Amino acid sequence: MSEKDETSSIIRLKPRISLFSGCTIIMGCIIGSGIFVSPKGVLLEAGSAGMSLLIWLLSGAFAMVGAICYSELGTLIPKSGGDYAYIYEAFGPLPAFLFLWVALVIINPTSLAIIAITCATYALQPFYSCPVPDVVVNLFAGCIIAVLTFINCWDVRMATRTNDFFTITKLLALSLIIVSGGYWLSLGHVDNLVMPDVNEGTQTKLAAIAMAFYSGVFSFSGFSFLNFVTEELKNPFRNLPRAIYISIPVITVVYMFVNVAYFSVLTVDEILDSDAVAITFADKILGSFGSKILMPMFVSFSCVGSLNGILITCSRMFFSGARNNQLPELFAMISIKQLTPIPSLIFLGGTSIVMLFIGNVFQLINYLTFADSLVFFASTAGLLKLRATLPSSVLENRPIKISILYPILFFLMCIFLLVLPFFHSDPWELIYGLFLVLSGIPVYTLFVHNKWRPDFVNSMWIGFTHLVQKLLYCIPDLSASS
Repeated sequence: MSEKDETSSIIRLKPRISLFSGCTIIMGCIIGSGIFVSPKGVLLEAGSAGMSLLIWLLSGAFAMVGAICYSELGTLIPKSGGDYAYIYEAFGPLPAFLFLWVALVIINPTSLAIIAITCATYALQPFYSCPVPDVVVNLFAGCIIAVLTFINCWDVRMATRTNDFFTITKLLALSLIIVSGGYWLSLGHVDNLVMPDVNEGTQTKLAAIAMAFYSGVFSFSGFSFLNFVTEELKNPFRNLPRAIYISIPVITVVYMFVNVAYFSVLTVDEILDSDAVAITFADKILGSFGSKILMPMFVSFSCVGSLNGILITCSRMFFSGARNNQLPELFAMISIKQLTPIPSLIFLGGTSIVMLFIGNVFQLINYLTFADSLVFFASTAGLLKLRATLPSSVLENRPIKISILYPILFFLMCIFLLVLPFFHSDPWELIYGLFLVLSGIPVYTLFVHNKWRPDFVNSMWIGFTHLVQKLLYCIPDLSASS
């Protein structure tokens, strides 16, 4: 066996993800900072506890319908790469590149930035009697991203063990909130959850409700992450839909219970005035130990686990684009010694740190959810197109057959999320998000569609690539060509 063949056999991805692990991937990617940050973001637009709880329920329904559509997409097109593979198959290279572009500059770095900001806020809050300065939060968040990026670059096993540990702690954190809220309710503290207080201040404008969905849907983002590793899932035709049908309802119930716990202990004004809702919750029901030590530790651990999971999962997505020559070859390279995608990880971590300084957390959520909704829209439109254009023999033999009503309903939901917020009183962050998506067109024209490069540009880029390879001791992903 040649050295290349031996290396390829070592790094080739094999179907080793079980049903249980598939559920863990979905739950681990979804449950992160959103449930600790977004209750305030949802409430800002929803106006009342009752409308907020309805938004959370409908956000779970949105994720469930979308996941059902993705279960058919994942088995109809059984390729790793998730949305990129589906959009490429249905609409060709330009729309697929725009997804990669959005993932590179918006979705992935923004996800990491939001979670890192939340982690830093909760970790630093006990040490400040006043709101934590933004500069301090951003610097600490950047350090967290840098450390996790290093761990993922250094050793896959270390990164996996880190993910396992922090997944357990995030489940303990949510269980603590739910049990504490249930105990509070058992004592008769139900004023915030009964009429008329529960509906006081309810917002009825569709644009405002859509903006509330932006925060709610953000907390469910990640329901399609299992599709990125379809080729690594054992018996994907059976386990992909099963993992979805188990995970999404469980997460929806957990999120509902957590929000009921928040509203049972805190008033609407207390939640809106709090920069760290879980700490305010713990201070009122668990005392100083819970608010200053226990809850900040649990919430920070939860966020660290989500950061680590996104770094592990999303760094692999770049391989698919690089193999199709839509991203630089560097993104398809791995370390020879560590067998980790060091260039992709460093790029992802670096852009996430830059994203920390572009605006406040709720603006980042709006950027992210607009981009996510656009990707969901394109993938679902691709499913509808494939349903109409694929040969009947292929459609009849597809492993999972869902009703056409599911993709149509999800398609309409995505249009709702994409269009109505533009009529909101302050839609500029959405306009900026759309501009960032469309900015990928000239990038595609210049660097992907156009194959000609001046000799000095080719020489400089080859030299830079070789320099990176020498510094990081990395080579192209050999499993891509095997």
